[in-house]
Amino acid sequence: MSTASGTLSLWLLVAVACGLDRLVGDPHRLLHPVQVMGAVIAGLRNGAERWAGDHAGRLRLAGGLITLVLVGGSAAAGACLEALARRWPLLGIPLLLIGLGSALAGRSLEQAVQAVLTALEGHGSGRLEEARRRLAWIVGRDVEGLEQNGILRALAETAAENGVDGLFGPLFWMLVGAVVGAVGGPGPLTLAWAYKASSTLDSMLGYRRGRLRWLGTAGARLDDLLTWLPCRLVALSLPPLAGAGLVGSWRSFRRALREGAPDPSPNAGVSQAAYALAAGVRLGGVNHYEGIAKAKPVLAADCAAADREGVERILSLSRRLELCWLAVGLLLCAALVALSPPWGKPYQ
Repeated sequence: MSTASGTLSLWLLVAVACGLDRLVGDPHRLLHPVQVMGAVIAGLRNGAERWAGDHAGRLRLAGGLITLVLVGGSAAAGACLEALARRWPLLGIPLLLIGLGSALAGRSLEQAVQAVLTALEGHGSGRLEEARRRLAWIVGRDVEGLEQNGILRALAETAAENGVDGLFGPLFWMLVGAVVGAVGGPGPLTLAWAYKASSTLDSMLGYRRGRLRWLGTAGARLDDLLTWLPCRLVALSLPPLAGAGLVGSWRSFRRALREGAPDPSPNAGVSQAAYALAAGVRLGGVNHYEGIAKAKPVLAADCAAADREGVERILSLSRRLELCWLAVGLLLCAALVALSPPWGKPYQ
């Protein structure tokens, strides 16, 4: 198989995996790779804390080793499945597709958001309580006492932030793998599972409190690094989908960077700002975490507060942007193949 056909074959695998994610999502009865990653993190954390105690230096070292083991192990598992697909395609390619689909969270995120919206449509005094219960599964903030407006804002913010973390971050690295994997480099699953490992580390250990202030540093920094470019590509590619022209898209991109900059995360604020501007909803404000109030920057302050239609627009933008990224990825793969001489070992 030539380098050209190898690159396009890998792109096709990524595209099919995106379709698989949208059709099936994450079946609850099947063991998910992120669950395995989470169990490994929990076990390594217990051992690290017993060894390091409250010693900051030891905790940083242990956190670095946990990051190396988890990200390296996840990448190695992905590489093994890719090797299996090359050697025994009939067995390996279906497993590879399942692995790629598991790294994407487009459908599962949308289902979780829609479940909260459905609860809000109910009747009776218990509808808000049910909506809060479902919301608590997908946000880190305190949900007790949130009224409908607060629930809708939380939904819009998590749909925007996790659109990058759960969908476009891994999709970006899959598309990179479709190019470099065809010439003997790490393939799409290797890079996607490495990204998911760093993201899972950040979600479990990336907190600025207690021992995690040091233990979670390495994983959080790596996740920030791996998400930095995909986040900004989302901020750049969303405005055209919302109908902005060339000049308007550039201004919206610059505004998303500016308004998202005060957020403690180098990526969360930018991704939320990009979606807020594209969907025309105001996000940000005061949230409570374990009873402590934290003020987040207000994004798209000149837009209306988040409502059901605004949340639906954010979800729709993600669906359309996913198709656009796949189309652009196909064009880039074809262009690179056409302009480059045969180099490296083809994916076969």
